[in-house]
Amino acid sequence: MGYAHEYATAVMRRGRTPMEPADFVPDWADRPRKGKFFPGAPSFPLPDGGCADDATLGRGLFGERGTGAFTLPVLGAMLRDSYGLTGRRLAVQANTDLGALPFFTQANWSRGTASGGGLYPIGIHWISGANGPLAPGVYYYDTPRHRLTRLLSGDVTDEVRSCLGDLAEAADTDQFLVLGVTFWQNCFKYNSFGYHAVTMDIGALLQTWRMWARAHGVHLGSALWFDEPRLGRLLGLDPEEDGVFAVVPLRWAGAPGATAAPGSPAREQTPAPVDSAPAAGARVRRSPAEKSRRVMTFPTIRRIHEATVEGAADRPAPGALDPALAAPEGAGERVPLPAPAALDLPVRRALRERRSSFGRFAAGSPLDAARLSAALAAAVAAGTLDSDTETPGGAPLTRLFVFVNHVAGVPAGLYAYDRDTNELVRVKPGDFGLFLQENYFLSNYNLEQAAAVLVPVARTHAVLDAVGDRGYRLVNAVVGATAQAVYTAASAAGTACGVALGFDCVSYAEELGVADEGGIPLLIMMIGDERPRPADYRFDIVAP
Repeated sequence: MGYAHEYATAVMRRGRTPMEPADFVPDWADRPRKGKFFPGAPSFPLPDGGCADDATLGRGLFGERGTGAFTLPVLGAMLRDSYGLTGRRLAVQANTDLGALPFFTQANWSRGTASGGGLYPIGIHWISGANGPLAPGVYYYDTPRHRLTRLLSGDVTDEVRSCLGDLAEAADTDQFLVLGVTFWQNCFKYNSFGYHAVTMDIGALLQTWRMWARAHGVHLGSALWFDEPRLGRLLGLDPEEDGVFAVVPLRWAGAPGATAAPGSPAREQTPAPVDSAPAAGARVRRSPAEKSRRVMTFPTIRRIHEATVEGAADRPAPGALDPALAAPEGAGERVPLPAPAALDLPVRRALRERRSSFGRFAAGSPLDAARLSAALAAAVAAGTLDSDTETPGGAPLTRLFVFVNHVAGVPAGLYAYDRDTNELVRVKPGDFGLFLQENYFLSNYNLEQAAAVLVPVARTHAVLDAVGDRGYRLVNAVVGATAQAVYTAASAAGTACGVALGFDCVSYAEELGVADEGGIPLLIMMIGDERPRPADYRFDIVAP
């Protein structure tokens, strides 16, 4: 049994037994940057759009897998919509950081992808080969400026493909997005809990890309199993302080057999230099400038990271996850839900409108059940990541439970969601408002005022038994993807949403009746209507 089992248990019980160091207090005056800064490195702006609005393509947020290919404008638009800064927001709400937000130095800049604590610690590298529009090399996405910073010149995509092993999607491309994490950028606030939060952030970003790509006729898969130490060396990362969590191969226009995404401009033919091959053993040698005067390390973070890196290149065999997948819901009193509300909002607009409600829910009128149905359908669609370990078309890793407070036509109570029939299966009737609030640690939400509280449950320990400690990343990524899908669907459906990790997992597992089967409630997602006439300020950097 690996260390990930121990870490998962500690996370689940942290509401009763605080994770070490229990006395840790963040030094906000010495916090790190939200991204990486490479002084002196050349950079250039990315295009901000250039592809057709997905509404004109007849595709929804959760459309079918596409067959198109990327161009530079399409990639630029996806990065801007997913992780670039899109505007500044202020609002009168219940979160604890409200007093700091009016100050420019602590401004709350909005993005399309949700993140634990609003820290956005994911680093995005683009590794481009000879078929790309730029000189081959390694580039870092500068999120505040929507620019690419060149870190290495030369085609190193053979090295990336070697790290990915027998991944089929990597065989016919030389364009890759690589997602990395510098632990201090998250753990300065969350210490030992930071690994749990950041692995969910990875899934949230991957889900945004999946939705965006499908809406634009492009397919994106992801690899979570690869030679991480070798790829980390290529990127110049510190193996103890940084992790490489996902690789996303890109089908590029102009490559053999590829066509541009529908509505995108033709690829500019920019020839690569004649001698584009770097020297043997090439790696990024530029180091980012650290803003914090003191960088701390946490033994728990190092242990769980070491555990999930071990065997990283040993991709599990097909079907290895099957014993840990969610089973169909059984018999019980059922409440049929209406068809999901239409999500006609273009994906760019839905991502720009996405935000956390932070205590502004109001139960003045019950939520339309079709909106609840849309949120649940989105959660099911995000139950798999199209990753290298999951079985295509297989069952998801998570079950969905719903605390219904105020939904039209649905009696209050606790339900399990049957993804196959779009029905709620009653677990317990009654009002659960007091239970929800008593088992929530923070003061930024009144859970009883939410129309419904959605709870994804995974059998984390069964996943670890099936595929090893690296499976911890997969479980959390799927749950993070689920949260991002519900956020975006709620935005498109015209209702509010909030996601939280600060609840007593043990109490929830007991109440849901999943403790005996090893089920772990990993987060809660609240949806519902908000109070009218909010006091909000919003400034868009880029028009929605």
